[in-house]
Amino acid sequence: MPNLRNEIRSYDAKDGSVRIFMETISIAIATMKIAVAKLSGIKTLSLLWFIGGAAVTLGVSNLGGSNPSHHVYELRLYHVNEGKMDALKARFGDHTDAIFKRHNMKSIGYWVPEDPPYSRNLFVYILEHPSREEARKNWAAFQADPEWKKVKADSETQGPLANHIDSYFMDPTSFSALK
Repeated sequence: MPNLRNEIRSYDAKDGSVRIFMETISIAIATMKIAVAKLSGIKTLSLLWFIGGAAVTLGVSNLGGSNPSHHVYELRLYHVNEGKMDALKARFGDHTDAIFKRHNMKSIGYWVPEDPPYSRNLFVYILEHPSREEARKNWAAFQADPEWKKVKADSETQGPLANHIDSYFMDPTSFSALK
């Protein structure tokens, strides 16, 4: 099987947006499979809204000329400690997202499920990295960043905000529209 990430593809003006849309859908389906496994207690409609939002966000990001076959997406699920959701969202909104950008970590989107109990204890986001190796380097640089260390310490004076983080690097499947 060829290395799909290194495959060079060209688009003509007519079908380029259709292929980008299909690539977005295949990423959304992979995300949905992971989310279903993790969030089986969430109502189906809420899960579909979540996945739809992820697909639209990925589609919009791809319209800017990004070629997802040369990138890796990382799905991250934070299992938030009781009463810490607002503090975690504030930390991401006020600091973390800007620090991500400095370390070549592109935020695709951030979500909180609509329905309890996950609306109180699950924070979900997707990052885009140039490659899996770059993701490793990006995370190492991020963790070593003095501003991040201070922000994390300041936000956790009353204890950690999350008790567990799940991370999944996502590639298209062999039956995906993404080639």
